[in-house]
Amino acid sequence: MPFRFYHQVVRPLLFALDPETVHHLALRTLRLGGGALRPLTRAHDPRLARTVFGIRFPNPVGLGAGFDKNALALRAWEGLGFGFAEVGTITARAQPGNPKPRIFRLPEHRALINRLGFNNDGADLIAARLQKLRESGKWPRIPIGINIGKSKVAPLQEASADYLLSFQRLQPWGDYFALNVSSPNTPGLRALQDRAALDELLGHIQRRNSSGKPVLIKIAPDLEWGAIEDILALVEEHQIAGIIATNTTINQGEIEAARRQQGGLSGAPLRARATEVVRFIAERSRVPIIAVGGILTPDDALEKFDAGAALIQLYTGFVYEGPGLLRRIHQALLARG
Repeated sequence: MPFRFYHQVVRPLLFALDPETVHHLALRTLRLGGGALRPLTRAHDPRLARTVFGIRFPNPVGLGAGFDKNALALRAWEGLGFGFAEVGTITARAQPGNPKPRIFRLPEHRALINRLGFNNDGADLIAARLQKLRESGKWPRIPIGINIGKSKVAPLQEASADYLLSFQRLQPWGDYFALNVSSPNTPGLRALQDRAALDELLGHIQRRNSSGKPVLIKIAPDLEWGAIEDILALVEEHQIAGIIATNTTINQGEIEAARRQQGGLSGAPLRARATEVVRFIAERSRVPIIAVGGILTPDDALEKFDAGAALIQLYTGFVYEGPGLLRRIHQALLARG
């Protein structure tokens, strides 16, 4: 889709509607039309391919978790040009999430605030959906990551067991797994980033990782540097394959008071902090980093790679800039040689 056409025609139409309504409409359209996109997909330029934590990615630009929570449109993401897609966040039990409205656009800031709260169909139903897709012979040719989180009804002291239920149920279908311990929209979840709690969770998962699938953790941008250093120590101790940096931020200081909402802020205001976190990790660890946060232009993407990212993910940038953003990032990477 031409860049100007998306900006001048498509986006104004979409932004005239409620954000969550548009989201469901887009997923429904992609789910129905994803198969048609596949034959139209240009072959990925082999110069963009890279291998990270043992997985070959045809290009390093992926779809971030939260867009396709229920794994409804897997065939479409390849067709749009993504090099991988991360589905979820998925919880052991199906849950409706927080009351609506729960997604808010801030066009003047090129940002979103969401407080969705892990609304999803649950691990059992999504596992069955993935199995059906695999058996149909229509499985996508790009890597699929699965992002899992804690069920809202599960007490924090039972979090490890709750994550394990999802991990074991979904293990056959993911190329890698991301443990989401950093969403601000599930009460108490970010406490799982504390050293003792995270030590228990990572150990619990890795001891039962019979398939040896890469396990990553997704961290918040609001952590103090000392807390990130503690996480890096645990990543090494438990042989965690990578870090996703970062989730949304609860720091809405750049947003005028009247526009603030409870929830996590994503988009342009997060760019600088997310890059700082990526750089901090890269300077202290060799663990691969998937960078996400404030990538709305090719220069934003290159900034993340220069900071030390191995891969990047889009979410809010995809909403504001459309599918053409992927092609522009690919071109910028190729121009570098």
